[in-house]
Amino acid sequence: MERVAVVTGGASGIGASISEHLARAGHRVAVLDRDAGAARDVAASLPTEACAVEADVSDAHAVRQAFEAVRAQLGPVHVLVTSAAVSGFTPFADITPEQFERYLRVNLVGTFHCLQAALPDMTAAGWGRIVTISSAAGQSGALHQGHYAASKGGVIAMTKSVALEYASKGITANTLPPFSVDTPLLRTAQEAGAVPPAKYLERMIPAGRVGTGDDIAAVCTFLCSDAAAYLTGQVVAVNGGALT
Repeated sequence: MERVAVVTGGASGIGASISEHLARAGHRVAVLDRDAGAARDVAASLPTEACAVEADVSDAHAVRQAFEAVRAQLGPVHVLVTSAAVSGFTPFADITPEQFERYLRVNLVGTFHCLQAALPDMTAAGWGRIVTISSAAGQSGALHQGHYAASKGGVIAMTKSVALEYASKGITANTLPPFSVDTPLLRTAQEAGAVPPAKYLERMIPAGRVGTGDDIAAVCTFLCSDAAAYLTGQVVAVNGGALT
């Protein structure tokens, strides 16, 4: 069934792959991103009705305006995927309060703003699908990523809480915590020497390869379907067996 899906951070990396997969599944897709030009490019490439919406998810007012724009262009929102995030590497002792707060603001509080903006439409319809993109760092911690891991651990806990509160309303909420996925962010980190080259990462992954955006998007699209109605509050680790 065709529904309206909002994908935050939908203009690049995992978010762009998810936007494409949801569109292929027949959903009308709103690509929400800080990069308006990239969001327009992705929306224009999708094989279904789509729109691009510019917003910084850490800004509650901007998020509310963005969701109103989506409703005006595509209709009520019944699918939400939160992929917008910031990432980086800093030794724990060197993380400044400003850095720590920024990671929480974008990754955790930004997810909160989007959930609050979407849930009224889902509640009114008695149907909704939420998939948050968290991280393996939020499950196990990560070297030099204390700020990032803390924010993504919070996303996991919040998703579980939303799942419990809204299960009786026909709304599911699950989280996908990727390990290593070939995205522009990963390649930038590799070039900076913060993350090992792919040939070394592959040795850490039982499946023998780094993940792709399509790997994450395929599972995300299932979680956003009618077939996943009885699956909620789960951490679905699409990571090639790297963390079990």
